[in-house]
Amino acid sequence: MKKLISLLILSIAFKAGLFAQSAAVLQQTLIFPPQEKHVHGSSIVNLPNGDFLVAWFQGSGERTADDVRIMGARLKKGEKKWSEPFLMADTPDIPDCNPVLFLNAQGKLFLIWIAVQANIWEHSILRFRTSTNYNGNAAPDWNWQDDILLKPDNKFADEIEKKFKDLPSYSAGWAGYAPKYDDMIIEASKDLPKRSIGWMTRIKPLLMENGRVILPLYSDGYNLSMMAISEDNGNTWKPGLPVVGRGPIQPAVVQKKNGNLVAYMRDSGDEPTRVHVSESSDKGVSWTATKKTDIPNTASVELLVLKDGKWAFFGNDIDDGRYQLSLRISDDEGKTWKWKSFIENDLSKKGGYSYPSLIQTADGMLHITYSHHPGKSKKSIKYVVVDPRKIVNQ
Repeated sequence: MKKLISLLILSIAFKAGLFAQSAAVLQQTLIFPPQEKHVHGSSIVNLPNGDFLVAWFQGSGERTADDVRIMGARLKKGEKKWSEPFLMADTPDIPDCNPVLFLNAQGKLFLIWIAVQANIWEHSILRFRTSTNYNGNAAPDWNWQDDILLKPDNKFADEIEKKFKDLPSYSAGWAGYAPKYDDMIIEASKDLPKRSIGWMTRIKPLLMENGRVILPLYSDGYNLSMMAISEDNGNTWKPGLPVVGRGPIQPAVVQKKNGNLVAYMRDSGDEPTRVHVSESSDKGVSWTATKKTDIPNTASVELLVLKDGKWAFFGNDIDDGRYQLSLRISDDEGKTWKWKSFIENDLSKKGGYSYPSLIQTADGMLHITYSHHPGKSKKSIKYVVVDPRKIVNQ
């Protein structure tokens, strides 16, 4: 009898969780049927005509597979079914990864991604395409393509050495005779060729009211982040100062009510793995040394200021995999997260759901895409529509 009662309680709790999710999730679908090819790193944009455009990278693997290219699909306004995938960009014989889509203040569509030279993340080159003719049925008509070449100066090295002093003491090294982690990064920051390449995209930029565009970047070589800054709507770019910490990568950037910028970052450093946070008081040029929040993290983060002023966090807020994706809502600019709902919660802990892209449309709905990998041969990009007003704690 006790066992039966326990099962009933679990069943009720499970159904309650599903009800909470179904109340907030208005629509969910795979953009294309599951496949064996590796598909990852999506980005979504809402076009002025009401269409949605999504990009992702696809191929036999990631950096080691030369057939990896940027693919896309379109959801026409008012329709429920996504188009057949189409080619968005391809650098011949070089893997193309981590696409980012956005519209600048003038309505020009940008696709920014990385070409992974020599099949090494640290040799990646930033590339971009633009279009003003993107309302068709397939890929946009790209009218310009170029590389984004950044040249951080000696202030980059000075900032890394300075900000490491603001971090808690850390004495770990690879071995007794090996250089310490901090010292290795400080020394590498003095190398001009190293700090000029290997910067990678992951999350959409922040478009500020003054016309500045803040494009979040990160480096697997330095294991930290940096912003590329444009003052002319994305036509030209310059590097900001590094966002220094032990493993803060793939930043998502928002603006606070006081004008400061905040970056939440994936943790690629020491345990415990927690979301990193940093703040900028000069519109994205310089950043405080990162601190760890109390949000667990292993794979990905996304952050967005909603139209009602609340903040939305979406990511892998667990410390042992990618089997769970949660949407959190805060009404105090991230000091506390009072509402949380699972978008993915694989109780078997075998699936992989990560690298989300999060936007909000004029009607207040959240539109999300992310890598949906429930099995090795079942990979797709999932599209979910959420009403943030219906999110309840689970």
